[in-house]
Amino acid sequence: MTIVHNVAQSGFGSGTNELYDRARPSYQSNTLSAIREAVKATAPLNVIEIGAGTGLFTKSLLKHPDFSSAIKELRAVEPSAGMREVFVKTVQDERVSAREGTFDTTNIEDGWADLVTIAQAFHWCPDFDAASVEFARILKPGGVVAFIWNLADKKAARWVAQLRAQTEQHEPLGTPQFRQGLWRKIFGTDSYKRSFEPPVEKSWAYSLPCDVPLAVDRATTTSYIQNLSADVKSKVLNDVKAIVERGDDKVWIDESQGMFEYPYQTFLVIAQKK
Repeated sequence: MTIVHNVAQSGFGSGTNELYDRARPSYQSNTLSAIREAVKATAPLNVIEIGAGTGLFTKSLLKHPDFSSAIKELRAVEPSAGMREVFVKTVQDERVSAREGTFDTTNIEDGWADLVTIAQAFHWCPDFDAASVEFARILKPGGVVAFIWNLADKKAARWVAQLRAQTEQHEPLGTPQFRQGLWRKIFGTDSYKRSFEPPVEKSWAYSLPCDVPLAVDRATTTSYIQNLSADVKSKVLNDVKAIVERGDDKVWIDESQGMFEYPYQTFLVIAQKK
């Protein structure tokens, strides 16, 4: 089994994930509909979610009208014991099970899945060739891998860009993140090109209601912020709070209640097995 990156292993370890489950944004209905449209198989569907985390994406999928009654079984694969602990507490559905595994070692039988989903996680993949071999192995012919990320939209508001800059300066050198684009290397591997169609990318802009405490909580859930010492983390989060409070380009929903828009972008990549 591939070793999990040390930043993810410690940042998402035991005791760090209840806040993650509460503070991180869920997934928008239109993006889930786009995934269902890409899956040509008819229901009932076998779904594998790799890097399932605390179950945020799983819960969105299970309640979505295009998937709620279409899923026969969903197998969640998650390397972090701390994440799995929260997953089994918060995802209550007899069709769902959780197990240890990684991108290249899912412990799923050959040709079982109609759909593989990877939400907010694939940038952590350390071996793209091995991952694409594993995806091809566990998918049925014509099956789909859906890579999806919710991303704070730094271009939509200065305060968001400033917040992200404040936290990203504490990111350890070599930590893989979405914005670096290293995850795109999978599409150039021989194993991917041999087994999959060219990837199809889509993105959507949206915003979510937020207040200052929730914005700070979301910053706290970043793996490398979790790994900071208590005094450094406290200073960083105080700085984040100040940035959000003074942000003069916030779009207010209800200023009297302190509610404003937090701009996001969802990024989706669909890869279909040949």
